[in-house]
Amino acid sequence: MTNDRIAMISGASRGIGAAVAQTLFNAGWTVSLGMRNPVMPHWAHSDPGRVDLCSYNAEDPQSATDWATQVTNRFGRIDAVIASAGIMIAQSVVEITDNDMAQMLDVNVQGPRRLAAATWDGLAASGQGRIILLASLSGKRVKSEHSGAYAVSKFATVGLAHALRHAGFAEGIRATAVCPGFVATDMGTAVTDRDRAQMTTPEDLAGVIKMLIDLPNTASVAEFCVNCQLEESF
Repeated sequence: MTNDRIAMISGASRGIGAAVAQTLFNAGWTVSLGMRNPVMPHWAHSDPGRVDLCSYNAEDPQSATDWATQVTNRFGRIDAVIASAGIMIAQSVVEITDNDMAQMLDVNVQGPRRLAAATWDGLAASGQGRIILLASLSGKRVKSEHSGAYAVSKFATVGLAHALRHAGFAEGIRATAVCPGFVATDMGTAVTDRDRAQMTTPEDLAGVIKMLIDLPNTASVAEFCVNCQLEESF
C-alpha cells in the first residue's frame, strides 16, 4: 500500500476535472484519471508513477466498479473521489425527449452515485474519505427556460451530495456539492456570450476543491457555491 493519498477524478481529460487533477498532483497526491479515452497529460511526465489512467464511462454501470478495483489493486487505498464528468442538454423540461432526459440524469446523477458506491469501502477505510460532486448553481436555482432540464439533473446532484454525507458521516466520509456558475470551459462558453476573462476559471475551482478535500472531519461543508457575477442569492 502506498503512503500517498489517492484521488480519483472523473471527467479528467479537460475542463474542471483536468484542472483538479493537475492541482492535486502538484500538491503531492497520486491521481487516478477516469477518461473515455485515457491519455497521459503533459504535466504528469515529471512523475508518471503518481498518475493512473483508466477508461471510464459514466453511463456504464460496470465502469465505476472496474475503475475502483483497478485503483485498489494498484495502490491499496482510496482517499478522495471527485465526480466531474457531466453533460448539459440545453432544453426546457417541456421540449426535452425522454431519452435525452434519461441520459442527462444517468451521467449527472447515477454516474456519481455509482462511483461513490464503488469506492465506498475504500473511502471509509481512509477515515477521512472525501467525495466532491461537481454540481452547478443550476442545482440551486432555475435561471432560464432552456437550462430547466439541466437544472433538474443538478438539483438531484446536490441532493445526492447530502444523501452521501448522511450515509458516510459516522465513517469519516464527507461529501460536498460544488456549485459553480459560468466557468471558462468548453461547456460553459457554449451557453453564454460572457467573455471568458469574466468567468470563473477551472483553476479557481480546482483550488476550492483542494481546500474542501483538505479540511478536517470537524469542518464539513455540504455545499459550496461559486459565482462570477452578482445574483440575488449567489
